Amino acid sequence: MEQRRISGKSHWYHETQSSRSEAAVLPLVPEAAFLDDRFLLDLELSADLRKTESAWLCIARDASNALLPENTPVTRLHTLSSYDRLSTALTVAQVYGVQRLCNHYAARLAPQPGPDSSRESNRRLTQITQYARQLASQPTLIDDVSRQQLDEVALSVNDIVTFNQLIGFIGFQARVIAVFQALQGLPVRWLPGLDTQQDASAELFLEGDKSWQTGLPAVEQRYANTWQLEVLNESQKQPVLHEMGWVLAHDADALRILSLLTNILLPPLAQASDESLLVNLLTARINGSVSCFSDAAHAWRGDSSLPEAIRNGERALQAWSHNHPRERAIIQAVRVLTRAPGSFSAAQLQPLLEQGFSTNEALGLLVSAGLNGWVNRLKIGLGNAC
Repeated sequence: MEQRRISGKSHWYHETQSSRSEAAVLPLVPEAAFLDDRFLLDLELSADLRKTESAWLCIARDASNALLPENTPVTRLHTLSSYDRLSTALTVAQVYGVQRLCNHYAARLAPQPGPDSSRESNRRLTQITQYARQLASQPTLIDDVSRQQLDEVALSVNDIVTFNQLIGFIGFQARVIAVFQALQGLPVRWLPGLDTQQDASAELFLEGDKSWQTGLPAVEQRYANTWQLEVLNESQKQPVLHEMGWVLAHDADALRILSLLTNILLPPLAQASDESLLVNLLTARINGSVSCFSDAAHAWRGDSSLPEAIRNGERALQAWSHNHPRERAIIQAVRVLTRAPGSFSAAQLQPLLEQGFSTNEALGLLVSAGLNGWVNRLKIGLGNAC
């Protein structure tokens, strides 16, 4: 039977199976595909913010170009097509409900040729979409079986690493855009049918500290190419990436970008401020990254009862924060940003400023929450806490 290819889905809530279309359907906001800045999506910043945040924003723009290029050649070891990548980006954008993001990826996906209508292609796209939605919205659903299912629909190890990097990046992008929109006082636009991410089960965190172990084969040093070794040489200096480096090296370009971002935005835990460690603990607890939580709890130097309160869940943390207004402002903002970035607004940002944080300090903490979420999802998607 002849296989057919048709235009990709053009709306936000796209299906996972192709269907016949007699006419091309325009995206909701077609001009959103043609933006100069593919990270902030042409969101205007003040001159001061453009200057102070330029270093990491330039790297983030490189990440967008690397993970979502205009054209993606498909090879035996790299089978993720442009359609696969953009449909994944749209799926994750839908989960987070940031309208600017949904507009952009829907518009870019629209002209892409969709997969053929074979059973194998439909199964592959269904599996990719399900995995992306789960890692974005309920990370703890991802396990060895989830990774095996990706392997069964013919994703290579290289693909799986790139796929997880892409999902993590879109989450980071969504949260950065949400924070900058809040700084400008832009109204939150609610999207229908979106659920707030639920915190990971407390049971995961009550068994003591755990370390991370890869669930995928790492790049073997004897087979690593010059570029992989060069990137690894830099990334291995960063504790947050040290354990994952040889797995992430399957996509050296993405690893290099993540390494540059973490170098700027995530200080080593041993040197991090109490506020930065609190952000790290909160994001790891909500997302269910037990190994990230264990590392941050080990480095914590403040009130010894705080990590335990975070372990035990929202009620215990609320009781602890009652007499800690400065930390309470961080907790409230990071919770909303991590659980539902599409709902983040100036209402969550203002308490930070009232507690004496400068705009740049508040921005730094919130952007680091987005990057911690990226790292949390890599730890969950590519391995297990043990």
